[in-house]
Amino acid sequence: MRYAKLKTLAAAMGVVAALSSGSVLAQAKEQFFPALVYRTGAYAPNGVPFANGYGDYLKLINARDGGINGVKITYEECETGYATDRGVECYERLKGKGPTGATVFQPLSTGITFALTDKTAADKIPLITAGYGRADSVEGEAFPYNFPLLGTYWDAADILVQHVGKLNGGLDKLKGKKIALVYHDSPYGKEPIALLQERAKMHGYELLLLPVTHPGVEQKATWLQIRQQRPDYVFLWGWGVMNSTSIKEAVATGYPRDKMYGVWWSAAEPDVQPVAADAKGYQGLALQHGAGQAKVHQDILKFLHDKGQGTGPKDEVGSVLYNRGMISAMLGVEGVRRAQERFGKKPLTGEEVRWGLENLALDQKKLDGMGFAGVMRPISTSCREHGGAHFARIQTWDGKSWKFSSDWYEADQQILRPMIQKSANAYLAEKKLARRDCAKELAGG
Repeated sequence: MRYAKLKTLAAAMGVVAALSSGSVLAQAKEQFFPALVYRTGAYAPNGVPFANGYGDYLKLINARDGGINGVKITYEECETGYATDRGVECYERLKGKGPTGATVFQPLSTGITFALTDKTAADKIPLITAGYGRADSVEGEAFPYNFPLLGTYWDAADILVQHVGKLNGGLDKLKGKKIALVYHDSPYGKEPIALLQERAKMHGYELLLLPVTHPGVEQKATWLQIRQQRPDYVFLWGWGVMNSTSIKEAVATGYPRDKMYGVWWSAAEPDVQPVAADAKGYQGLALQHGAGQAKVHQDILKFLHDKGQGTGPKDEVGSVLYNRGMISAMLGVEGVRRAQERFGKKPLTGEEVRWGLENLALDQKKLDGMGFAGVMRPISTSCREHGGAHFARIQTWDGKSWKFSSDWYEADQQILRPMIQKSANAYLAEKKLARRDCAKELAGG
């Protein structure tokens, strides 16, 4: 066990060394990417593959392309253990590194996101929270440096309600039904509540809120309530060992797994493999993608793993959380690449990269050319639209692997946008901040 931990830490250090090597003379042509990771602690089984995918993609850009238009990527990990205070410490330590300072932060934690939102805005460093973070930060006029790319928890909750509504023959048929939200008792787990309450008012279902204390290994009382209340559906907003524990408790109490739906952070291999065949029928959201390999994975294997330079184990490449880390790194890289079109092919500041991130235009042709065919849908951002996409689909665990089991759903922006504006306005009022004027900025070029 100790050897395995040392091997993991050595791999992590290898990422830093491989990406940071070079002469002092070359450092002026470097773009620094900090990474807040958790390779230790209760959430490591989920954090490690994400961090490995993130590191591998940055290494690929250097090894295959020679950097971003000739600008080499440097990279350094900082261990947070999924703890908010440690995440803030990592941010303060890394934000000034590199010739132009940190490029972008991606904390993989909604709690850390809340803690960093004001700091990154003041320091003018973008904060990418792909599939997590604050749902209201989609509004670029209120959150100029937050980018909840690909989808928020309000998107996720909305899509799950749409799906169970469809199963019942229409959203109006949800009247009188019970939906239980089993959630991690943290900012992450609480995020979907506002949307689920709004939809409950609209459709007449009863919402049961069942918080689970960190790290989620004790859920007997929660599932006793589920056995007593007998909800029609359970939505799971867990992370780490909490997810497999929930499925085990569902098995023990006889709750049907095909009535359980996890958010995309509750629908990866580590969540179901400990339960294996007993998890069969359990369903969850896929954030754009699922497991599997595409052309970009072939390049990662060719340029990195086949040369002994991969960040983690070779057989992990293409797993759900590895893919999500890889995509998150790609979004940061493409933010830089887009910004270079305006500011030049040189190391850029966080403020310049912010412009690139809110002018992303990754259409299908471009994604295919990057090797991401079949991995994700197009994404397009703007000054006000910092999400870029609001799609997801359902995947089902067949006892051995994940299989897609629905068409694409798009979150209903007619419901979400008024909620986003209300929450964003409340944030601005609380912080005594002026609203950014995107129309004025656009007119000014």
